[in-house]
Amino acid sequence: MGLALTKGRFCARLTTHLGDIAAAQALRHESFHGHGGLDCDGFDARCLHLMVEERGTGRLMACCRIMPVNAGRIDESYSAQYYELSELKIFEGVMLEVGRFCTLPGVADPDILRISWALLTRYVDENNVEMLFGCSSFAGTDATLYRDTFAMLNARHLAPKRWSPRVKAAEIVRFGNCPARAMDVKQALLRMPPLLRTYLAMGGWVSDHAVVDEDMGTLHVFTGLEVAAIPPSRKRLLRVVAA
Repeated sequence: MGLALTKGRFCARLTTHLGDIAAAQALRHESFHGHGGLDCDGFDARCLHLMVEERGTGRLMACCRIMPVNAGRIDESYSAQYYELSELKIFEGVMLEVGRFCTLPGVADPDILRISWALLTRYVDENNVEMLFGCSSFAGTDATLYRDTFAMLNARHLAPKRWSPRVKAAEIVRFGNCPARAMDVKQALLRMPPLLRTYLAMGGWVSDHAVVDEDMGTLHVFTGLEVAAIPPSRKRLLRVVAA
């Protein structure tokens, strides 16, 4: 790809090199399942892989994968395995699926997320992407831990009707069962994954339910972000970091 960025302690790049993909698969397995394996599926070969590495050591700190998607073929996306996305087939712009974002366990440096978004911003600008989408994951499958967060999503961040994902998965948690009147805002924000928080701060939206993914040991929500909806001030900040 040749797309790369260096900021502070970290460098980020896009790659399709088999050795890099194997390293990403190992980090994903460590993050989602623990040591000693590879997290891989048939989508890896179709994706570009974003790698965030520590300068000097070359240690892989975070990764995710991105895949351009034609709206008419959104049923072939990873997310479509879990959500009925027929409403999005009429979206006219270029779409980009972002998935499997994870960081090295025990590392919580906000600059990792910043440089990841900066490189994504470059890709979005250079390829005229108009919507990003994917599955935002919550650790574990105990929905009671996230009742406040789900109530907040239901009250403030649901998808526009014209794009709203429908239920497809067998095991889900409906946000309507989490009443906003009992919501603890502090707990809602505390338990919200940082990546999802960033999407929402830029004008993103979510499905009206979470999917229980026993294979990954997570709950996840479909997340969409229309590039045109990102506030101008946020776009300027992203492009400054991406410069």
